Amino acid sequence: MAQSARRRTRGRQAVLQRFITSQEKTSRWPWPLETIEIEASLPKLEKTGWLRAIRKVLPGEKPHYDFLEISGDRTVKNLVIARYISATERASALPASSVAITPANYEIHYAGRVCVGERPAYAFRITPRKKREGLLNAVLWLDSETGIAVRESGYVAKSPSVFLKRVNLTRENELHNGTIEARITHIVAETRLIGPARLVIVERPASDESGK
Repeated sequence: MAQSARRRTRGRQAVLQRFITSQEKTSRWPWPLETIEIEASLPKLEKTGWLRAIRKVLPGEKPHYDFLEISGDRTVKNLVIARYISATERASALPASSVAITPANYEIHYAGRVCVGERPAYAFRITPRKKREGLLNAVLWLDSETGIAVRESGYVAKSPSVFLKRVNLTRENELHNGTIEARITHIVAETRLIGPARLVIVERPASDESGK
């Protein structure tokens, strides 16, 4: 029994270390060229908006957007979608090492074994060591075979704006043959003036032809 417990401990520690190491080798963006679809709403005002774009990410530069379609209420487009894009641009300017999920930035504690679909995963509680922009207070689920993050769920440690009381976020990565084929993010931003703002962001890899 003791040996079995030690093997399980070594197994989850190896998965966590694989995830931490992978962040040093890859960009915070899953793909250099991707499609992004954003559905946004202000439920209290009964207003909605929608955007579809191609996002290109080059090392050392802000993300570049080619907008393919944008529709819906002007308030949602200006106060929710545009501000989300602006926030991602600001985030891209932060040093990757300052926001990476590493022991330098977070206290990381094992929280249990879970399943994502039919795949086993390890859950870790991550708590920022400092209340700093770009960090999350969340639970992180790592695929037990690849070490890829399949789910993050929590809230932003430091609000990016005085107009926001709290920003809750859940991000899920869909895997296929051990690689991420889609990333889906749900955000609920509790504003001080107009109630909750809700966003669903779907990102997928794109080819050069997609933006033509």
